[in-house]
Amino acid sequence: MPAVIDYFYTHYSPWAYLGHQVFQEIAARHGATIRLRPVDLSGVFDASGGMPLGKRHPVRQAYRFIEMQRWRDKRGLPLTLKPAFFPAPPGLCDCCAIALAEKGGPALDFAAMAFKAVWVDDRNIAEEAVLSDLLAGLGQDAKAVLEAARSQDITVIYKRNQTDAIELGVIGSPCYVLNGEPFWGQDRLDLLDDALASGRGPYKPV
Repeated sequence: MPAVIDYFYTHYSPWAYLGHQVFQEIAARHGATIRLRPVDLSGVFDASGGMPLGKRHPVRQAYRFIEMQRWRDKRGLPLTLKPAFFPAPPGLCDCCAIALAEKGGPALDFAAMAFKAVWVDDRNIAEEAVLSDLLAGLGQDAKAVLEAARSQDITVIYKRNQTDAIELGVIGSPCYVLNGEPFWGQDRLDLLDDALASGRGPYKPV
């Protein structure tokens, strides 16, 4: 059976942006299915002892910028270190991706466009007009997708993603979960690639 990778992330994560294309390439190379799981990190942080960026020690915040520059160069991607609209509430954008995925739509492409909107183009993904523009660019009925994104059905899935993330030991964005084993951070993609190649069983906490 093809491997299934649960992709927990949020659209304002620079690390999800930096790993997005490489992750898709790895999954495609191994014939793995990606299951998008956009997640509200607030509850994940509460459950795992993590802290929102603004509450972290200044030394940790400073180091984050060093890492962003390293990985921007490593991935060969444009990246604005201090985007104009960061952080912005990601919920509606996250739910648009869920709505697209539920209908078999281009959710991964939408995610790529949303990442670029934040981290390259200085656009506000909390604004409905911005989301409508991204969806239209993918040939989608923006009004219908936004309506679905606000529906109870999609809200339930979004909340379930958070519950599942906590149960699976997800502690940030992005986190790729293979056979119950979390790989936290796009800097763990090589290890995910190795696990897929070997077909080994999942490592578990001891």
